[in-house]
Amino acid sequence: MLTQIINGKILTNEGWLEGGSIILSDSKILEITNSDLPRVGAQIVDVKGDYILPGFVAMNIHGGGGHAYKEGTREAFDAATSVHLKHGATTIFPTIYTAKTEKIYNSAKVCEEILKEGNTPVKGLHIAGPYFNPQMVKGFPGAKDPDKEEYLKILSDIPFIKRWDLSPELPGAYEMATILKWKNIVAGITHTQAEFQVVKEAMEAGFTHVSQLYNSMPGFHKRGEYKYEGTVESVLLLDEMSVEVIADGKHLPGTILRLVYKLKGVENMSLVTCALKYAAFNGELEPDSDFVIEDGVCKLKDHSTLAGSIATMDRVIKVAVEAGIPFEDAVRMASETPAKVMKCYDRVGSLEEGKDADIVTMNKDLEVTGVWSQGVRYEG
Repeated sequence: MLTQIINGKILTNEGWLEGGSIILSDSKILEITNSDLPRVGAQIVDVKGDYILPGFVAMNIHGGGGHAYKEGTREAFDAATSVHLKHGATTIFPTIYTAKTEKIYNSAKVCEEILKEGNTPVKGLHIAGPYFNPQMVKGFPGAKDPDKEEYLKILSDIPFIKRWDLSPELPGAYEMATILKWKNIVAGITHTQAEFQVVKEAMEAGFTHVSQLYNSMPGFHKRGEYKYEGTVESVLLLDEMSVEVIADGKHLPGTILRLVYKLKGVENMSLVTCALKYAAFNGELEPDSDFVIEDGVCKLKDHSTLAGSIATMDRVIKVAVEAGIPFEDAVRMASETPAKVMKCYDRVGSLEEGKDADIVTMNKDLEVTGVWSQGVRYEG
């Protein structure tokens, strides 16, 4: 089946293409052409001047639509994936943030079932924890040092783990990062108090990415009468280290988004939602919940800290643009860069012939007007 999308502004690797069209053949991009003449046998889709963009890559995403991926049920996976697909996330790495091994296995069982079915935005799992610095994980019982026997068994049993985040200063963290690198799994730094020397050694051991820059890690600080660089400054100094930022407009101000963009550039900065299950959720919070939803973000009920984001991928692009980042660069940081970080750029992350037909259209107000996942238009 051929689909031809016309009358839009197409973001290609060479820049914007106007007056052309993009042709989909089943699940792949067949051709990007500077002609919008109807192709024989193709279904024509006129997007009426909207932007035609690569589908967004959600590389740090806990849930949505009232469900968290760590629930480990098909209902949870389908509900969360559906709402984020609606908002343009055509590649999703569900984040399993837990200290309980059984939750990892339950989620993996569902993920394996979905992967076998094919034609899904879900491309593998992102594990966060339980190997966290306990001083940096308020409300997370079970934080501990890396347990080699435990994580080797998990890695052996679950071949589709694509990323694992942990604190690099913990005993055994460097060895775990080396093993992850050997298995072609992204090792991410998170929930840490690491200063420059530790971050540098961690990178040499195999850590390549930093999760949620500025969140759950220190910046420039004092101990006694002397000042020290924090994790933030250490990471910004290391050109080879990629970073992600929660660009929901609440976790970080626009000035910081611009600063990271200035120092890291499009190539090493990804936009993430880090969305909790309350993203795109219109229901009521549980009566015994420790959270409240206020000002477009999830907070602990005692207002001591933010608990997490409720953003979707279209929102993080809009926030980045409002902060002063060029639109095309914001799109690349939501598609191309995370695809490269997660090692799936050969299939997704840009509009190129032969890649998956994952496409998002947005209007001039940066609202999603259409989504194609592997050539199938989302109608939810």
